[in-house]
Order: sequence, then C-alpha cells, then structure tokens
Amino acid sequence: MAIKDPSGPRVAAIVGPYLCGKTALFESILVMTGAVGRKGTSKDGYAVGDGSPEARARQMSTEINIASTEYLGDPWTFLDCPGSIEMIQEPINALMVADTAVVVCEPDASRALTVARLLKFLSENGIPHILFINKMDTAISSIKETLEALQAFSDRPLVLREIPIREDDKIVGHVDLVSERAFQWTPGKPSDLIEIPGEVKDREQEARTELLESLADFDDELLENLLEDVIPTTEEIYASLIEDLRQSLIVPVFFGSAENDNGVRRLLKALRHECPKVAATAERLGINGTGGALAQVFKTVHAGHAGKLSFARVWRGEVKDGMRLNGERVSGLHRALGQKHDKLSQAGAGQVAALGRMEKVATGAALSESGNDTAADWPQPRKPLFSLSVHAEHREDEVKLTGALAKLAQEDPSFSYEPNRDTHELLLWGQGEMHLLVSIDRLKNKYNLAVISGRPQVPYKETIRKPISQHARHKKQSGGHGEFGDVHLDIKPLPRGSGFEFDNTITGGVVPRQYIPAVENGVKEFMVRGPLGFPVVDISVTLTDGQFHAVDSSEMAFRKAAGQAMREGLPNGKPVLLEPIFQVEIILPNEFTSKIQRLVSGRRGQILGFDAKPAWEGWDEVSVQLPQSEMHDLIIELRSMTLGVGSFEWKFDHLQELSGKEADDVVSQRKAALAGG
Repeated sequence: MAIKDPSGPRVAAIVGPYLCGKTALFESILVMTGAVGRKGTSKDGYAVGDGSPEARARQMSTEINIASTEYLGDPWTFLDCPGSIEMIQEPINALMVADTAVVVCEPDASRALTVARLLKFLSENGIPHILFINKMDTAISSIKETLEALQAFSDRPLVLREIPIREDDKIVGHVDLVSERAFQWTPGKPSDLIEIPGEVKDREQEARTELLESLADFDDELLENLLEDVIPTTEEIYASLIEDLRQSLIVPVFFGSAENDNGVRRLLKALRHECPKVAATAERLGINGTGGALAQVFKTVHAGHAGKLSFARVWRGEVKDGMRLNGERVSGLHRALGQKHDKLSQAGAGQVAALGRMEKVATGAALSESGNDTAADWPQPRKPLFSLSVHAEHREDEVKLTGALAKLAQEDPSFSYEPNRDTHELLLWGQGEMHLLVSIDRLKNKYNLAVISGRPQVPYKETIRKPISQHARHKKQSGGHGEFGDVHLDIKPLPRGSGFEFDNTITGGVVPRQYIPAVENGVKEFMVRGPLGFPVVDISVTLTDGQFHAVDSSEMAFRKAAGQAMREGLPNGKPVLLEPIFQVEIILPNEFTSKIQRLVSGRRGQILGFDAKPAWEGWDEVSVQLPQSEMHDLIIELRSMTLGVGSFEWKFDHLQELSGKEADDVVSQRKAALAGG
C-alpha cells in the first residue's frame, strides 16, 4: 500500500436505516482505535453510543453520537447518526460537516430500498461515501444480489473492494481486490493473513478486473493501459481510488460483521488512506480556505448545568476558549466521547468541538470573529408530517413548558411547536409519532415536565346556505340608565374562501354612526361559535335598519342586539359544516404507486393525478386532496406500505361542505365537548 502522509483531523458520519447495525459499527471502531476498552451491545447497552435516557429506553439512536479518537496517529471524529426515518434531520446535519459518509446496510436485497433516499441526498450534495454491508454473519442475500439491488438506487457506480471467502456457505474472510491479499476472520480479533484459497482465485481476478474497469471510466490513462493489457501498480490504483472518492465519482463497497468486529479494520484503513481531508471538504462546500477562524455548528445540545453546547466543525484557523465569535464569548471548549466531554484550550482546522454557552447561535450558523464570514449553505429543516396536541399535566408548569419546547426546537430543527388559534391547542410538529414521543420524553427527563398528549382537533368551520333577514331588539331597564339597541340585519352566504364582509345601508340616522362599529363587533363575537359550535365564515352581514334611544342606547347595547340577531337568525339559514381539505403531494417508489388508490379512497380523498418525479428515477409524485381529519396518521400508513421511504408535502387548499353521518358525528362530539368544558 502507498505510504500515507500524516493527515489532519477528519470526520466520518455513520448513516443508514434503522436496525442496520450503525451503532455496533461505531462501538467497534471506538474499541479498535483505543477510545474505549470494551464494546457494548444493543441488548446490554452501548459503552458510548445511545447514552441518552430516550435512546436507552428504546434501544435505538435518537440523536447524533459524537466521538473523537485517533487511529494510527490520525485524529478522527465519528458521528453515529440515528437510523429512524423520523430522526432524519440528525444525519442530514451531520453529513453537512463530514468529509465522508459510511453508509451501513444489511445483506438483504429486498431491503435495498431503505437506503434509497439517503443515497439520493449524498449524490445530490456530492458527499463522498463508502458502503459497508453489515451483518454478513446472518446474510439473507449474496453480496452480488445485494449490490445489484443497491445499484438501482445509486447514481454513482458501486465498486466492490473485496470478495468473500466462504466455508460451508458461511463467510469466514475476504480477499482485498487492490492488494490481492486474503484475510481470515476471527470474531473479536484482528484478521489473519492467509494465502488466497484456490477456489477463490478466478473470482478474485474477475472482480479485480471489474474494479479496474470502473476506475477506468474516470481515468483515460488507466483505460488506455487496460486496453493495452498494462496492469497498473497498486500505488496507481490507490491514487485513483483516493481521487475518485474525493470527487464522489464512485462508491467503494466493503462488508463485514460489526458485532464480531469482522471487516471493520479494513474499513478503517480505507478511511485512513482514502477519506478526503478538511481542506478538500471545505473546497467542495465552497468555503474560502484563507482567513481567520471559521467554524460551523451542526448540533445544539442543552446540557443541564453545563448550559448550551454548540457542536461545531472548524473549517479553518483555530478556535480558542474565551475568544469571541459572532459577538459572543466562547465559554468553554470540549472534545466529546459520547456523554463524556474533555476540556480543550483550542481546536484547529478539521476538529469537532463543543462550544459553551453561545446563547444566540443556532444550528447551521457560521462562526467567526467578525461574524460576517459564511460557510456551507445549510439545508432547510424537514417539513412537519405529524402533530400532537399537548398541555402540561400540572397547571403550574404551563409557563415553563413554552421555554422547554423552545430549547427542544433549538436542539432539533425538524421539531416545532405552535399555538393553534382556531382550536386553542398547543401543537407539536415533527416527522412522525416516534419523533414526538421522544421529544415528550425529553421534556420529562431533562426538564421534569410531564405533559398529556392527544390527537389534535380539526379546525372545522361552518357557514349558511341561504340568505336571511333578522330583526333583534335588546332592551333592559334597571335603576338609572337602561340598555336599548335595535337592529335589522341581512345575512347572506358568500363564495367559499371569501371570509367575512360587513356593510350598512343606514339612512336618516336611525342608527347613529358611532354605534355602527359596535354592531359589527357584536356580529364578529357571535361568529366565533355558530349554531353548530364552530367559527362562522364566508358570510356577509349588512345593517339595513334599526332604532336607538337618546338616553339608553350605547355601544354595548347595539353589540348585544347584533349578537342576538345572529343567534336567532343563523339557525334559519341552513347552517352547514365545512371541513378543511389539504393538497397533498405523495412521493414514493413507483412499485407502490398502485396501492395509493386504496390508501386515498379509504380516507375520503381524491386522486388528482400522478407523474414521474423529476430527477428521481423509479419514483412517482401523486397529487391528492384529503380532508384534514384523515391526515393525522397518513405518514404512518404510507411508510408502512413503502418500507419507510414514502413521504409527502401538504398545504391547506380549501374548505368543503361536510354532510351526512360524518357531519352529524362531528357536531354531536362538539356539543358534548362544549357541554363538558
């Protein structure tokens, strides 16, 4: 192998679908690099990964696990990312500061689709990545079958770097296709160098030729040599691999078993020799390589007594404890190994460090002494797909709840919250039910805030179908001044989406001008809750006549008279319930498109059309309209039918009349709720 120059700090993000064994690989790497003395397991608990209470309770990663270590003298930071599609914002953020990604997947051709979206993101952003086929000790498909299935979802050619050695249909080692050396696996120990078995030699030569031909597609000189039967040297092959990975032209493929430490050292050596350096990554991202200190935040954590920690990659220069970045003082600098943080005095280009108490700094921010430098463009947070309504279990915690939610939103940009002005509920928004349940657990574990969650209410509205004229008089006499207001209102339905219109045709001062705004206010107050129990929309109200009393009339009296006219008149206008209809764009692999009809029709929806998704070969976009009442668990069913990769975007489209049993049920439930509350 070519002699390697010393390298500065580099960052590798470990990504992949749920249950593919990423954290097992992460722990295996940390043991081999000497960062920890023992390797944990998913069953008994990992030594470094998944250290939060939420992760341990679910035996799954719920946030990025960050660990800085060294391998053969080179400093590294490994970012172990959650595999759940609901936590997708975490790997996206990690990948934006990584020199390379290690995409972990299972040896199961039927599940190749689960990495499709991830491979697409890496390709679109030009992020160098390596594929590691894990769990080869329990392989369902052969490497060839797995590679063929994965290649269908990769824009870059997948280049196999090793082939398996088998005994009795069990993989017991590998042959490196560049060095042409064979290794026998021993669980938990370094592999033993062996002679290439005779039965593997032909396959090794065939696979090596395929590797060279893949490299020749991007190297004219190598192609010329191959055509002339000139075999390149090992050093030339490594040089080509390094350059092709740096440019994200190919995807090298390795395999092994992280639980048994098989194939992990080979992966580490490939990373050490071929992973781009920080300068190359900065260049890829369009970051100016000259100037003072520049860092970029990719993860925010509120760590109890330690305060706010902003995990950042240093792109250039040195970040020092106590220096001012973006106008704020760095109050502590730390190097992370999972939940353990060691103090640093400074962090140089390439390093990952946690900056203390940068209160105004958000994830994605570029940090510099001037505050004016820019780094990589940061992706927008994922749009919400699922919501829950929440309120504090104890009324005295309501004030604290908003502050705690704000901190969760800083930690996770794909999590948000908002008070709903129609239903007066506090709504949490996220990527799925599990995502929000983890957030609710964090409220309890980090802030001692217990909340009660439930399905959000649908903001139904109501209107009328026929125009009406209504007279009402409010008269009240007691000691002193009385109350008197008399109004005639014409109430008419308006086209859908028109909202509310108010006018008057008063002549001769039968209702003094100063009382007319009070009539409008009385109408609006009633419209908050119409005869069906919901806000009234899409009507016009015209004040046509009335009477006043020189002594007893007042703004309050006319406001009450207007409310009385609405209350008595609207039930005669054939009130009708209106439900919100959403425009939904469903994105899914075309092999599942035929199932959309059942999903949509079962939710009272309508398919408007479908087409191939631009620049996404094998994917479709289906345009549908769905009632908001049927949207709540749509993402759960969609993911269930598409191996977790289907998604959608949505927006409010219009209000639509709802009648029949569905409307009767909604109105009766509303009346029961109002009676009980």
